[in-house]
Amino acid sequence: MTATSQKDWTTDVREILRVGPGFRLSDVDADSSPGHNGDKDAGGRDLEAGVAQLEEYQERLFAASRSEATDASVLLVLQAMDTAGKGGIIRHVVGSVDPQGIMLTAFKKPTPEELAHDFLWRIEKRAPTPGMIGVFDRSQYEDVLIGRVRELAPPAEIERRYGAINDFEKRLSDAGTRIVKVMLHISPEEQKERLAERLERPDKHWKFNPGDIDERALWPAYMDAYQTVFDRTSTDHAPWYVIPANRKWYARLAVQALLLEALEDIDPQWPAATFDVEAEKARLAAS
Repeated sequence: MTATSQKDWTTDVREILRVGPGFRLSDVDADSSPGHNGDKDAGGRDLEAGVAQLEEYQERLFAASRSEATDASVLLVLQAMDTAGKGGIIRHVVGSVDPQGIMLTAFKKPTPEELAHDFLWRIEKRAPTPGMIGVFDRSQYEDVLIGRVRELAPPAEIERRYGAINDFEKRLSDAGTRIVKVMLHISPEEQKERLAERLERPDKHWKFNPGDIDERALWPAYMDAYQTVFDRTSTDHAPWYVIPANRKWYARLAVQALLLEALEDIDPQWPAATFDVEAEKARLAAS
């Protein structure tokens, strides 16, 4: 069963969510669930139905790479405004597979050592190796989002970075990495509600950052920066997918479906035995 044949998907998730010519972020309804006919309960069933498939694909990919049968890998890039649900994706989607096959990196504010190098230096070090599913919780795109909005680099440097990112992603793709770039799109109203919940719940206080309120004042500037990112870096080898994320169940299901499609394209196979299976069975029986 492929991701698109799960009960309530009505179309290929890659087609309906992909950033293509003429895409405008302002046209995306963050409350919508494009391509899926079900409600939250149906979405939960589809998510659960995809877990076994995702687990098997991940294990096959990992096993094939250990026998050098494949050099393929997957990179999931997660970008979003604060509270959009990146953590939930990591827990409920990525967290459903064997952690041995995952390379998760949450990129924080660059350290002095990282700032002494080109912005891609720390990113390239965390690119997934063969057989792995890499996950970037924030990514190289921070350097053209926050970097642009907060004017942390000159305009000419920001401009250079778009091309550098495209070149980097083309190298990854040519080396066998399937790149899935996701922007979880929530509305400012939904973000306000989620921030308010964090303030009301002591068990969520650790997740609250007072700076998030300051960033809300820059919402239009961030949306413009994201639009430029899509215009400049959504390519055939590394397309962007914008997922409406006001409904957490839909965002999680859509990301799972995109990962399943990427792994289905790779179609990793179990490696053949490097020993005589029947002879080993006989030896074991006699032991």
